[in-house]
Order: sequence, then C-alpha cells, then structure tokens
Amino acid sequence: MAPDSRTDVELLRLIAEGDRPAFEELYRRYARSVLGMALRRIGDRGRAEDAAQDTFASVWRSASRYDPSRGRPASWLYAVARNAIVDGLRRRPDPTVADPPDIATGDPGPADAAETDWVSWRVHRALETLPGNERSLVELAYWSGMSQSEIAEYLGLPLGTVKTRTRAALGRLANELEGELG
Repeated sequence: MAPDSRTDVELLRLIAEGDRPAFEELYRRYARSVLGMALRRIGDRGRAEDAAQDTFASVWRSASRYDPSRGRPASWLYAVARNAIVDGLRRRPDPTVADPPDIATGDPGPADAAETDWVSWRVHRALETLPGNERSLVELAYWSGMSQSEIAEYLGLPLGTVKTRTRAALGRLANELEGELG
C-alpha cells in the first residue's frame, strides 16, 4: 500500500466530515504507538487494546474539535489517548485478589506504589509544560519505544533535529522536576 501524502491535519479535517478512509489512514499511522503507550501505562494487553479502541472512537467523535493553532495533531491524539487510558483505569480498576499469598513477595508495597504513581503523575504534568514539538518526541521515545532514528523517519525530520529537540526537552523536564522528585 502506497503511503498517504495527506497531512495529519488534513486527515483530521476529513474525519470531522465523516471520511472513513481518512480515519483508517490516521489509525494506520498511530495505532501502534497508542497501543504501546497504553500497554506501558496499564500493563495488561486486553485493557490496553480497549483503551486504544476508546482513543480512536474518541478521535472519530471529536475530530472537529482539533484546533491546529493549539498544537500538532500527534500531540492532540496522544492527549486523547492519555485521557482514554486514565478513564479506562478509573472505570475498570485492577481486579483484587480474593486470597492474599501466604508468603511475602519482592513486589513493591502500597507505599512504593503510591510513590510511583505520584512520580508518574508529576512527570506527566511536567511533560505538559513542554512545547508540542518537544513533547511529541519524548512521547514517541518513551511511550511508544521508538528510537531516535525511527522518530526522525516517522516525523520526516533530520536525525540531528530529533536529537537536539530531545536533549532540549529532557533538559526542560529536568529543570521542571528539579527538587520535586529528589
């Protein structure tokens, strides 16, 4: 199948008008990274697939609300995905174990889990302070597991630009988080 030359902005405009092939193309471009993001956050493939499905259902319903002046389409789509993941976790919390094990495991306890959740929340809040072009690079690298070369190819940017923006983004994150996570 030949690559579609339409931009993500064009695809979202067409999706807002009910264009199914445009939706399928946007899905083809982002399904892998959205699922990867959901898997990393949720940890369960079935629930991650549900969150990815919810993401694209939401994109279909709300494409008309995308405003290109407020940021890149990828950033908007990943924000929709984050919301779907959080909603899914609220709606369907992890199942509880009926009988706790008799032997202590090496797994983190409630205090460790709370600390991890707080750090995760704080990092996500810090990511929101990044400019869209830097935030999308960090999201692709850390949530989708893409290498810098893959990101450069995926976004159509020179590898040096990806490296420079990633370095700048990580520096901004470090400054934003300094003293709060230490």
